[in-house]
Amino acid sequence: ICFLLFAVLYIVSYFIITRYKRKADEQEDEDAIVNRISLFLSTFTLAVSAGAVLLLPFSIISNEILLSFPQNYYIQWLNGSLIHGLWNLASLFSNLCLFVLMPFAFFFLESEGFAGLKKGIRARILETLVMLILLALLILGIVWVASALIDNDAASMESLYDLWEFYLPYLYSCISLMGCLLLLLCTPVGLSRMFTVMGQLLVKPTILEDLDEQMYIITLEEEAIQRKLNGTSSTLENQTVELERELEKVKSKKTNLERRKKASAWERNLVYPAVMILLLIETSISVLLVAFNILYLLVDETAMPKGSGGPGIGNASLSTFGFVGAALEIILIFYLMVSSVVGFYSLRFFENFTPRKDDTTMTKIIGNCVSILVLSSALPVMSRTLGITRFDLLGDFGRFNWLGNFYIVLSYNLLFAIMTTLCLVRKFTSAVREELLKAIGLDKLHLSNNPRDSETKPSANGHQKTL
Repeated sequence: ICFLLFAVLYIVSYFIITRYKRKADEQEDEDAIVNRISLFLSTFTLAVSAGAVLLLPFSIISNEILLSFPQNYYIQWLNGSLIHGLWNLASLFSNLCLFVLMPFAFFFLESEGFAGLKKGIRARILETLVMLILLALLILGIVWVASALIDNDAASMESLYDLWEFYLPYLYSCISLMGCLLLLLCTPVGLSRMFTVMGQLLVKPTILEDLDEQMYIITLEEEAIQRKLNGTSSTLENQTVELERELEKVKSKKTNLERRKKASAWERNLVYPAVMILLLIETSISVLLVAFNILYLLVDETAMPKGSGGPGIGNASLSTFGFVGAALEIILIFYLMVSSVVGFYSLRFFENFTPRKDDTTMTKIIGNCVSILVLSSALPVMSRTLGITRFDLLGDFGRFNWLGNFYIVLSYNLLFAIMTTLCLVRKFTSAVREELLKAIGLDKLHLSNNPRDSETKPSANGHQKTL
């Protein structure tokens, strides 16, 4: 069963990566073999990330199914042993991908072989293995120095010699904490950014807008840029490239306007408001659950992620509302994951990290797979820490040391609630502020903090308004 689930995830991950991978990298030579091996390792990592995302939803729905049909013959394969095994395998493969496969794929892709050796795959593998050994020694030395500075006693130093039982779980606990901190930064930004993303995907209502006039203006702009492009000399490459970019932008705007014109009244006036209201409800429920979890942490010790042992799989429902509550928890977990990914690529530091269709190098694919693996591995921990679900973390996920620290867990909940509220307030009040400035006539002074709002925009008559 584990193999079948992973095979499905691997196939889906392969199609996703090949959709974004640069086609120019596909040659039949030594580099092509290296690229293919790196592609397989990246696909494996992405499949493990998808499995880590599905851990909590699959466990929650399995618990409700076992509770509803305890003696059903056809679900005998679904039991606590399988769920515990999935959690242990996800933890093991996450460690394997994060500390072995992805560093190997990166160094193997960048390797050329040591000087003096015969060039080939073997020389590149040898260089990659040497780099991995040096990297492991470097990380081990850093941890030893950190342990000597923070906890200088004989027991902590001797425990570092036990690599499998202490060193790797301790290191993975630190990586998980970093992933949760990254989620704390990305998720509030993504929750506010989701409204903009869905607004771009859906057709907005046409209120006080004349689509025919806008279509006429865009057509005139396209024809003007096309005439400039035809009249430009081929020697002026910079000007030609700039005009081609402008032409692509105008064509994109024209395509969006055509889509809005062809959309039905139901799609324009019903789907868009319904989706926006649904996003607002889901975000509000997430913030309320975190607020209630803060109160639970203050009055009840069992609310800690590492505090309770749990009733076991299939013994009791973890939600007050039964199957409906479990379904709501699953929806919120997926919503938080999607929002965290959107927020991750919305941050300025990671904007250039966004993969592009048929134009993403293998190095960038490896970086994206590592980032998604860190986020997905921290998602079950974040969901349990914030009180989105009461399902206890199984396997090595529940053994993280910092989960038992009351001050870290409480601070995490408070920061998430405050940052999410501030992002949402800023999102909605910024729109109101812009409309007020436009109504007063102060929009020309560029009082907005958003640099995109300061760009020149075509007015209704087609002329450019600038300060």
